[in-house]
Amino acid sequence: MAITSANQLELLQTAEAVAREKMIDPGLVVEAMEESLARAAKSRYGAEMDIRVTIDRKTGRATFTRVRTVVEDEELENYQAEFTVEQAAQYLDDPKVGDQFIEEVPPVEMGRIAAQSAKQVILQKVREAERDRQFEEFKDRAGTIINGVVKREEYGNVIVDVGRGEAILRRNEKIGRESYRPNDRIRCFIKDVRRENRGPQIFLSRTAPEFMAALFKMEVPEIYDGIIEIKAVARDPGSRAKIAVISYDGSIDPVGACVGMRGSRVQAVVNELQGEKIDIIPWNDDQPTFLVNALQPAEVSKVVLDEEAERIEVVVPEEQLSLAIGRRGQNVRLASQLTHLDIDIMTEAEDSARRQKEFEERTGLFMAALDLDEFFAQLLVSEGFTNLEEVAYVEIDELLVIDGVDDGTANELQARARDVLEAQAREALEKARALGAEDSLIQFEGLTPRMVQALAEDGVKTLEDFATCADWELAGGWTTVDGERVKDDGLLEPHNVSLEEARDMVMTARIMLGWVDPADLEQDDAEADEAELSDEAAEEAEA
Repeated sequence: MAITSANQLELLQTAEAVAREKMIDPGLVVEAMEESLARAAKSRYGAEMDIRVTIDRKTGRATFTRVRTVVEDEELENYQAEFTVEQAAQYLDDPKVGDQFIEEVPPVEMGRIAAQSAKQVILQKVREAERDRQFEEFKDRAGTIINGVVKREEYGNVIVDVGRGEAILRRNEKIGRESYRPNDRIRCFIKDVRRENRGPQIFLSRTAPEFMAALFKMEVPEIYDGIIEIKAVARDPGSRAKIAVISYDGSIDPVGACVGMRGSRVQAVVNELQGEKIDIIPWNDDQPTFLVNALQPAEVSKVVLDEEAERIEVVVPEEQLSLAIGRRGQNVRLASQLTHLDIDIMTEAEDSARRQKEFEERTGLFMAALDLDEFFAQLLVSEGFTNLEEVAYVEIDELLVIDGVDDGTANELQARARDVLEAQAREALEKARALGAEDSLIQFEGLTPRMVQALAEDGVKTLEDFATCADWELAGGWTTVDGERVKDDGLLEPHNVSLEEARDMVMTARIMLGWVDPADLEQDDAEADEAELSDEAAEEAEA
């Protein structure tokens, strides 16, 4: 693309032709030409000069100007593009810092090298404009399905023509081992659209759970109309998937609507996903009920939910165990993804053995601590008593319901339990003091002697040490490491201290030490309550 000052109209014609071909603003091409001409002029007049070029949008005439800016004396660095107030006085009337003196200079003829350089500048600007146009066109289409044509495959990644741009389907976003040839039609989910310095900006996926949800939305009118909502999707791409749906119209069965007449609707989705088997599950707000549905086709005998740990135990009959787990753990893994819970599956025999072990341990505790025979200790466990504190401080009426227990026996039981607890407390206090626990910690309200001993054994010996603890360090919690949930044992977890109780105790210690102002806490609570009320009002308004 050789450009000369003599061929002025050709500049505009070239700009319009390039703009039409690339579907961008002709003004951007003209600006690129101005920049390339200015660069060529600098190579002629000197790189330090501030040479600017403007092309008339009607005639194509290129005007070359030299710009010099007025600066302070001490800031003068580039003598070719800057001058002082004193030097500018001969060119400008009453010059001030920041003023510019602009003078026209003769146009330059472009040689072969300059013309080639100008062409590179223009092509670069055009590519940038193309990327910006592509980003603006597709940025609002993220999260939707798009049809395209395969252009080529590079190292397992598929480059897809999506109309006015190119997109990339990475190797790990393809289903199984599917491969494509040029000119194959392909349907994908637009996972992300972002600006990149080079290369494709549109990232596609066929393995994303959202792709399946979008396919169902296309096939099931009730989902598109909002009568049925997809609440959760879990996929093992190309193999199996689970999708949870709920209907907001009592007369419409959400599962049946998604399956369609003779399975026509779900089969259309299965065919698009290379035969991926799909379990359609009714959503339920009750987590245990929803989990039972999610583990289909396996039958579940019992569910035990630990909400704080976000874990759930599922008991199934022996013959249902392999079905509940699935091949290579697929069924339970998908159910876990769908419910966002960690699931432990055990057979009825394993559950019975575990409960029997707990029963024997508690029976042994009561026999040893309260000097009871085995039969009486088993009665206590059968009535739901799990530790000495419950026996010592429960209402006496709860002991009287046990067969053979009268007032005298109940009082004797409680007296023995309290004596044992007091002895344990004295022993724990002695050990804590021996470890260096200070009175500020020992006398802190809410901490028992055995708790203080546990803290001291871990190096927490003063109120200041206690105030620096995090709530999860005391009460325990769960963290995710490499995608797996890992249990963090709390110092006071064996003493049944909840996360909320730990948080309150730590905050009280900080207030006592003057680290936190109670007024600030009250203000934070008030702001939180106000925000909650405004959220509720907004939800009511939407409803």
